[in-house]
Amino acid sequence: MSYLKGKRTALACFLLSLICLLTPALTAHATMADLQAEAEARKSLPVQTNEIENWPAGPAIGAESAILMDADTGVILYAKNIHEKCYPASTTKLLTSLIAMERGNLDDMVTFSHDAVFSVQPGSSNMGMDVGEALTLEQCLYGILVGSANEVANAVGEYVAGSIDDFVALMNERATELGCTGSHFVNTNGLPDDDHYTTAYDLALISCAFFENEMLCKIGNTPRYHFEPTATQPDDFYTNNKHKLINGEIPYEGIVGGKTGYTNLARETLVTCAERNGMKLVCVIFKEESPAQFTDTVELFDYGFNNFQVMNISENEDKYQIEPSGFLQTGNDIFGSSKPILSIDPDSYAILPNTISFDDLESEIDYSVSDENSIARINYSYHDTYVGSAYLDVATDTTAAYEFDTDMDTTDVSVERTEPEPSPSTTIFVNVKKVLIGILVFAAAAIFLFVIRALLMNRANVRRRRNHIKRKQRRRERMRAEFDDFDF
Repeated sequence: MSYLKGKRTALACFLLSLICLLTPALTAHATMADLQAEAEARKSLPVQTNEIENWPAGPAIGAESAILMDADTGVILYAKNIHEKCYPASTTKLLTSLIAMERGNLDDMVTFSHDAVFSVQPGSSNMGMDVGEALTLEQCLYGILVGSANEVANAVGEYVAGSIDDFVALMNERATELGCTGSHFVNTNGLPDDDHYTTAYDLALISCAFFENEMLCKIGNTPRYHFEPTATQPDDFYTNNKHKLINGEIPYEGIVGGKTGYTNLARETLVTCAERNGMKLVCVIFKEESPAQFTDTVELFDYGFNNFQVMNISENEDKYQIEPSGFLQTGNDIFGSSKPILSIDPDSYAILPNTISFDDLESEIDYSVSDENSIARINYSYHDTYVGSAYLDVATDTTAAYEFDTDMDTTDVSVERTEPEPSPSTTIFVNVKKVLIGILVFAAAAIFLFVIRALLMNRANVRRRRNHIKRKQRRRERMRAEFDDFDF
C-alpha cells in the first residue's frame, strides 16, 4: 500500500513538474496566437491612399501603421495611419546615426563612459563594450546600424553633444527641422519609454534624409561587420544584421539599406529603402509581427515599383514655360544663342500612378521661395494629393567672357580667356539679332504701306483729272450749242 502511495506521489510530482515546464510555453503560444490574430485583424484597417480616385489599390497588410514614400520628392504612394503615434524601437537609431554623421568625424575616437554602458537595460541589444574602451565613429556607426548596439548609440550621443540628454535635445531639434510634427525622443536608441514616440510619416522624413548620405547607405546596407582587436578595444568579433532584405534571407533587387527594431510594446518595426526604375522608395512598418514586417515591405515595394512612374516636369509642362522667342534673353551671345530668362528646373520630377497622365494633374504656384535663383515653386497634385514640384528658375550667366588684348606696337594679337566677375544679380541682354529682324520687318511693312498709299493716291488723282476733263468738254459743248442758236 505504501509502495503504491509512493508511486502515486512520484507520479503527481512528475506531472506537476511537467505542467510547470509546459505552462510558460503554452502561455507564450497563446499570446503569440493572440498577437497573430491582432495582426490579421489589422489588415482590415483603412488604407487612406486607397480612397483617392483612380489611385492604384495598395495591399492589405497586418501593420498598424505603414508608409511608402518617394525619397527624392516626398510623394506618398501608400498611406495607412501614417500620423498615428507609435513606438519606433531601434529604428530610432537612424536619427542618431544621421546626426552623428552630420556633426562628427568618422576618424574620431569615441570612448565609452560608465553612463553609456550601464544606462542600457540588461538583456537589450548590445556589443558588450566595457567602460574605457574606444572605437572610431565609423566603427560605432557599424555597431549601431548593423549590430543595433544600444550602448554604442549612447556613446555616440555623448561624443557629439557632451551628454546623452543634450544629444536627445539635438534629436528633437533635427526632427523638427526635417518637418516632423508628431515625434518626441527621450533616448538615443529607442528603448521603451512612454514619452518616446514618432509616426510613420515623421520617420519616413528622417529616413529620406538618412538615405541621402552615401556613407550611411553603405553602412546601413552591410550584412555583417568584423570588429578586429585594437589598442583601445581588445576583442575580435562579428556583428550580424537582422534585416532579412539586407542579409540575403529574403532577396530583393535594389535594396539601399534599412534598420530593424523590436520591443514588447512596439512589436516589430522596420525601415527599408530600395531603388529601382528611377525611383528611390522608403518603406516604414510599425507594429507588425515577425516575419510579416519583411513580407509587408516586399509587398509595398512591389506595389510602388509596379504601379508608379517618374515623370520629368520640364519635359511635360507647357503652361509655365517661357520660350526663347522674345527680345529679352540672358547670356553672352548678342546674336541669338542666349538662354531664356525663366525656365523650369530640369531636375524636377513628379511621381504619377500609371493610371493617369501629366495632363490630369492640377498645379499651383507658390511665390514664397527663398532660393535667390528661383522666383516661384510649382506644386502638382492629383485630387488634392501631392505628386511633385518644380522650381521656376531665373537663368544665370555661366559662360566665360573673352577679353581681347591687342598690342598696336607689334603684330602679335592675343586672346585671353577671363572668368566673369561675380555679380549679385543676373545680367539681361538684348537679343540684337531679333531686334534687327524686327526692325527690318517693321521697315518692310512701312514701305509696303507707303507704296499702297501712293498707288491709291495716284488712282484718285487720275480719277479727278478725268472728271475735270469731262467737265470742260461738257462746258464747251454747251457753249457751242448756245452760239448755234444766234443768227448772225
